[in-house]
Amino acid sequence: MYSILCFDKPDHLHLRLETRPAHIEYAMTAGKIAMGGPFLADDGETMIGSLIILDVDTREEAEAWAANDPYAKAGLFERTEIKAFKHLIGGLADPNQS
Repeated sequence: MYSILCFDKPDHLHLRLETRPAHIEYAMTAGKIAMGGPFLADDGETMIGSLIILDVDTREEAEAWAANDPYAKAGLFERTEIKAFKHLIGGLADPNQS
């Protein structure tokens, strides 16, 4: 597994909102996501980045997924970090599943 931590450029919420439908479609159809969602500002509402946990075997797969994300292609991110991740504790229910 790999984590992808993405941090938006300052004052680019408009770009995130414009690109969000394409990003969500990509995330839902490209597969491989174990968990993901936006980072929020201290107001608890404003999206300022993303965390994606990918169920892939190699860094190259994680890099390719990240590079093809519509957010990345639009130039939303100031910084992106990709790290190997070992799921050790807990699990979350998918909020999109009833």
